[in-house]
Amino acid sequence: MLDQKVEKFAKELFREYYSKIDAEMIAPPHIENREFGFGDFEKKIAYRHFGFRNAKALRDYMIGNVPPFVSYSSAEYEKPEARPMENKIWKGSELIFDLDATDLHLPCQEVHGRSWVCEICLNAVREETVRLVEDFLVPDFGFSERDISMNFSGNRGYHVHVSDSSVFVLDSRARRSITEYISGIGINPVSFFPTMGQRGTTLRGPRPADDGWGGKFAKGMISALNSGDDALANLGIERTLAKRLEKSRADIIFGISAGNWDKIKIPKKADFWANVIRNMAIKQSDSIDKNVTNDTHHLLRLPNTIHGDTGLVGRKISSVGELASFEPMGDAIIYKGKSVKIHVAKAPSLVMNGETYGPYDESDVEIPIYAALYLLLKRNAVLK
Repeated sequence: MLDQKVEKFAKELFREYYSKIDAEMIAPPHIENREFGFGDFEKKIAYRHFGFRNAKALRDYMIGNVPPFVSYSSAEYEKPEARPMENKIWKGSELIFDLDATDLHLPCQEVHGRSWVCEICLNAVREETVRLVEDFLVPDFGFSERDISMNFSGNRGYHVHVSDSSVFVLDSRARRSITEYISGIGINPVSFFPTMGQRGTTLRGPRPADDGWGGKFAKGMISALNSGDDALANLGIERTLAKRLEKSRADIIFGISAGNWDKIKIPKKADFWANVIRNMAIKQSDSIDKNVTNDTHHLLRLPNTIHGDTGLVGRKISSVGELASFEPMGDAIIYKGKSVKIHVAKAPSLVMNGETYGPYDESDVEIPIYAALYLLLKRNAVLK
């Protein structure tokens, strides 16, 4: 349970934010067709089946009730407030991807735990989000960047929204096919190597310029070769072989660029490349919450609203270029100025707005309000 003093303190700050923000900044497109859900400090969606006719009505509700979590439907309905669900009359849904640093299985998580995030976590999940858009959604599915919007989740990741009309009426099965493709599920590596198993012939394979997973496979291998044996080992390549491949990097890259994979001498090639492809896809696969993408009725964090576990705003991001330079622990801060005295029971290092706070262990500190609020809402501290 969140301390009552902390709850009151946080709600006063949340109300101040919602009182000042333009209502249109938090209203989703076609607000009158969206279902809304709200949470408290213990449950992110404690109650749902709300509807609002316009942006002002939504903001007035948020100022009056100050919910720590605000979610809305990726779907549009004729009657968003109706219940049960079938009475809402589904019209269609955006295609949503929810990427979370917790699911990337990063080594740093062994140090600070899965419930905490550091700069390594946030950089990794941002890179995966950029990769999702630039390597899959735009080139492979043909979506225009104009129909793709993004926002920071307010905590450990990013949400990607595709509003292209072609996805609006896709059912769960069709959406599952999309996530399976992105995750590399069902890919047969032998199909990339038409001469595999043919004695006396050059092993022909994909080139970086090829479409789909073939091109991704070639570019991924070249990138790993340029990054060193650690990157090759991350693809499931045994360390001794990885070092040998790195030594012949120039010749191998030249060959791959021309579609000649004979420069890589390995046994059991079909099994070897199948394993590499699985490892190449796994980060993207694990970082995406498939339940969110496949569910046409899912409620997701409303962009530009506050996350009740961090005090950070789920900032809307206008483009991939902006995302590449987005720094959540600075750009998502909304309260600056005064400092607050807190007692921190225990917390790893926290980097916010370019400054490092902690690590703390039974410490009384006076720190900026945004850092104090983060530690308070994470249940690592109490107000002095």
